[in-house]
Amino acid sequence: MDLRTYVLIDTMQPQYAALTGILLQGDVPVEGMAEIFMELAPASDVYEVLDVALKTTEVRPGLLRVEREYGTLEIHGFHQEGVKVAGRAALAKFGLTEADRLKAEIASVKMVTNVDAYEAQLVNQASRGGLLLRGQTLCVLEVVPAAYVMLAANEAEKAADITLVHYQPSGRFGRLYISGTESAVKVARDAAVQAVRALPGKTAGGKGGA
Repeated sequence: MDLRTYVLIDTMQPQYAALTGILLQGDVPVEGMAEIFMELAPASDVYEVLDVALKTTEVRPGLLRVEREYGTLEIHGFHQEGVKVAGRAALAKFGLTEADRLKAEIASVKMVTNVDAYEAQLVNQASRGGLLLRGQTLCVLEVVPAAYVMLAANEAEKAADITLVHYQPSGRFGRLYISGTESAVKVARDAAVQAVRALPGKTAGGKGGA
């Protein structure tokens, strides 16, 4: 089995939990829960992985999706250690650990200060989270593999008083949109980048990295 992504969210922040609840298709998570998101191949292995996780500890499934190349799943629960145990047990079934995931990379970080009202409206049309307002600072962060943007979003909200405008965890790049005062957005941006870069994993060539 190829473990493309394995993301642990230790404590879901209020905005992150609310937006994630909109984006998921299964059981709805709430603020304070821990969460694990996995993406793997072959895609059909996702059924067995989720089965093991659900039978190991008391966790709830928020997503089960099989696409052409990858299968994805999400589990969450109030007891962080229980969520961790379920995730590890699911990986162990296939002889894997968290270290076998692909290493996350920051693809780009863009900042726009004093956002124009018309640009703010266009961004808001495509978002499902908080609203970007005229005059605020907007930060758009791109991550690969895409699902690691979930960690970036949660850590950004932990670090500063910002608005989580949207995050997109699928496709070639994951994208995070946050807004607020310039100083707050910079703090949140740096926290998100640091969290993603600190994740250990394998590079595309198969070697481990810190």
